[in-house]
Amino acid sequence: MKINLRAYMALFFGVIIIALTMLLSITISKHSGETIKREIGNSLSTTAYLMADKLDSFMWSRIGEVEVLSKIDDIKSQEDIQSAQALLDQLKSSIHVFSWIGLTDSSGRVVAASDKILVGTDISNRPVYQEGKKGTFIGDVHNAVLLANLLPNPNGEPMQFVDISKPLTDKNGNFSGVLAAHLSWEWSKQVKAAIIKPLKDELSEAEVFVVSGLDGTVLLGPEGMTGTLLDVESVQKATKGENNWLVEEWPDGKEYLTGFAVGDGHYDYAGLGWKVIVRIPTDHAFSPVEHLKSYIIKLGTITAVIFAFIGWLLAGFISNPLRKISRAAHKLRTGNEAVIPYIKGIKDLELLSGSLRDLVDSLIRTESNLGKMETLAHQDLLTGLGNRVALDQFMNKVKMADQSLSFLYLDLDGFKLINDTHGHHTGDLLLKEVASRLKDSTRKDDQIFRLGGDEFLVVLETPSESVEFSLANIATKLINSINAPYHLENAELMVGCSIGGAVWPEHDIDPFTVISYADEALYASKKAGKNKFTFHQNTE
Repeated sequence: MKINLRAYMALFFGVIIIALTMLLSITISKHSGETIKREIGNSLSTTAYLMADKLDSFMWSRIGEVEVLSKIDDIKSQEDIQSAQALLDQLKSSIHVFSWIGLTDSSGRVVAASDKILVGTDISNRPVYQEGKKGTFIGDVHNAVLLANLLPNPNGEPMQFVDISKPLTDKNGNFSGVLAAHLSWEWSKQVKAAIIKPLKDELSEAEVFVVSGLDGTVLLGPEGMTGTLLDVESVQKATKGENNWLVEEWPDGKEYLTGFAVGDGHYDYAGLGWKVIVRIPTDHAFSPVEHLKSYIIKLGTITAVIFAFIGWLLAGFISNPLRKISRAAHKLRTGNEAVIPYIKGIKDLELLSGSLRDLVDSLIRTESNLGKMETLAHQDLLTGLGNRVALDQFMNKVKMADQSLSFLYLDLDGFKLINDTHGHHTGDLLLKEVASRLKDSTRKDDQIFRLGGDEFLVVLETPSESVEFSLANIATKLINSINAPYHLENAELMVGCSIGGAVWPEHDIDPFTVISYADEALYASKKAGKNKFTFHQNTE
């Protein structure tokens, strides 16, 4: 049976349009799907890293407080137990995470303690004393033993603590006792809430696990999983020091998108090796991908059917212009550049050719917008500076470049006081102004990243001569800029800035190691009185 020209042209027109639309739809949906998957995975990985860092930072602060308390004469000498008792009560009252803090004599008997709990009790057989008398001791999470029935427990759940203890010596250097503290593990839930809350839309079904670095036991997790052994691939990779994401099957038989990181300590605190795992069921995590794919395919299919029908109605008038359109469509289908011709003179043909052009432009804009979404994943949402993901990409390029770079690691002095006094909104405005001043005080080619909180990293080409002197001048310029008053929310605010500097590859062939040296130099600036610049010096 022969097909008439009109039917043949309509069929041919419909096939070309459907093929073009489906090809573009599948290509765009596949690319966009992979992009969104990476973004979600990186978001989980970043969240896990931030929580691991937050946990270690918190522990570092508490250890420092115990260290400071152990240096006080009333604690060391044990000559005035009442004064020692007052100090312990004051610390617990000021920092509620200290569930119990006590002072023992050399034999392990508690002589003073917060709220006088366990005073007179012999704890010489407890790890907090046994290990504490050997040196500074940080014990992993464990269930309460002696204090289980002595401390308030409003939620009725088993009480868990993290131990910190330190040996004490008298004026003659002889061992005189142990200063021991139990930190309530409840603070880990507060840390988790602080990390997850800003991302509640993206991570609405996220579950967070903190896994022991000793035996893989879940220290913090969903109901019913705390205290169980967790042996999945993400935990194994985190144990090896990796910070990434993957899709894996869990013991419950379900598949999850999992981000993972391991706590590597904070400054001089080596950490307990806690692994942080953040997981989302894949059907929930990837639902935006499937919705986007479905939308693109439906839109393409409907558009193709519409134009096929138009082709059927107008085939008798558009055979010649249709051949031009089909040739352009074929070029697009094969991946070559082409422009759908705009046919004038016949109203329906003008509509057809114009609609095709708009369809292709719309699909191209869709792909372009997805590219912009990928760009946003590399930007700090508050300041517009590059984030840690952008830094990682930049560092990968740096490793292949034949050039020398200098790193200036910045941290604001007094920012926390502004946050606490004037609120986080004012703190955010100040951070945006700091980012603007950093841009104004650096060259166009210099790279600026916000690493989190009030920490920034400036990467610039290393001066050819007198590197330390030149970097000191640049750092001084940045400090002076940041020191200038800020007029925010009808208030004049002041903030300082401490900076550490290091040079790659002069100080190390690994740029990330050099960044850590700059961070250590920053810490030295803090210890030297803040608002200063310190240049890293190789000790070899």
